[in-house]
Amino acid sequence: MNIEIRPLKTIKEYQAVEQIQRQVWHFEDVKIVPDHMLFSIQKSGGLVLGAFDIAPGQERLVGFLFGLVQLTAEGQVKHWSDMAGVLPAYQNQNLGYQLKLAQRECVLAQGIDHIRWTFDPLESRNARLNFRKLGVTCNTYLRDVYGDRLGELNAGLPSDRFQVDWRISSAHVAERLRGDWVGPVLAALRAEGVAILNPALSGEPPRQVLPIEGDRILVQIPAHFQSIKSADLKLACDWRTHTCELFEAVFDAGYTIVDLLFENNQSYYLLRKENQNEN
Repeated sequence: MNIEIRPLKTIKEYQAVEQIQRQVWHFEDVKIVPDHMLFSIQKSGGLVLGAFDIAPGQERLVGFLFGLVQLTAEGQVKHWSDMAGVLPAYQNQNLGYQLKLAQRECVLAQGIDHIRWTFDPLESRNARLNFRKLGVTCNTYLRDVYGDRLGELNAGLPSDRFQVDWRISSAHVAERLRGDWVGPVLAALRAEGVAILNPALSGEPPRQVLPIEGDRILVQIPAHFQSIKSADLKLACDWRTHTCELFEAVFDAGYTIVDLLFENNQSYYLLRKENQNEN
């Protein structure tokens, strides 16, 4: 497989992004970001990247990412990464990571060093990409961001999200992107006295059992949330409610998420007090 990542150029390429949205999220037409809007985003300082599978004499768009220039209430310029998707046949082949690296290079070239986006806090695989491989941090929890816009992808649950910060010129991010960074392991953290606030038992509703204290803490989430959702929607809702309340509490207490550990088929967020954060 020969993948090339570059900004989109033609109306057919923008139209192909519409088709990927249909295939990845099964969106109705009314919920699809249309080609003319994607074109306008690209022409007004935003970014629309495509991942193309290149074969002799032809190329096929198999993934995309787009974002906009964001002006905060304080007048700061950032990049808001709005949507990214990869065709099912090309998922789990590192394309999402490659798209994010290309986005970083393009945004740095604009003189912007801060990218933000949202994702579901209970999706362990996305969390590991974002925190461990890319080096984002998070101290912001947003309730029911999209309502029912996501359709079947989020059916039956509030569309709660983390808002993450990717400070793309920081030493913290550079360390993650080197490729030889070895993150903390659970056994070592536990030996140092880092507590799991909510150790989960299989099939039982989650609960907080320890107080929020210490320089570092761990919060457990499901390793495979979509499997729980398919098997037991009530338990999935319990996880959403529990983690919403817990993350809001730890963020209010001054903690920031800096990593996601996945070990022995279990997932844990690692949080530090903000004055311990390298960003």
